[in-house]
Amino acid sequence: MVKWGAYKLHAPGFYLHIATDECFFGAGCWHPEAEALGHIRDLIAAQPKRWLTARDDRKFAAHWALAGDSLTRPPRGYAADHAAIDDLKRKDFIGLAALSFAEATGPGLVKLASERFAAAAPLMKFLCEAQGVQY
Repeated sequence: MVKWGAYKLHAPGFYLHIATDECFFGAGCWHPEAEALGHIRDLIAAQPKRWLTARDDRKFAAHWALAGDSLTRPPRGYAADHAAIDDLKRKDFIGLAALSFAEATGPGLVKLASERFAAAAPLMKFLCEAQGVQY
């Protein structure tokens, strides 16, 4: 969440994690606050085909996997038989892409980051729309 004066902005973001024990790229919303989470779930519920198209995009799926916590039961207000119920149960809408330590410390990191983050565009566009922010 970004604070701008009295306003709060819940926007998806990109992340690069480099540590000696693990390196990866991240994209999306990790632990969004209740209001932001509700907006994401509402857009998925209203437009499941668009969500599934973004989530299953060929370029995204080639390197990224959705991760994070999920509920065990459907969230209140959403049908248990909804086409995207497994995603509606998500508490995190974060994609992770593997990154080796050699890649993270090598000369091609900027190019690789650019390629991976570009592949995450369908997910990011959907999540930004849900939050009412421009991508």
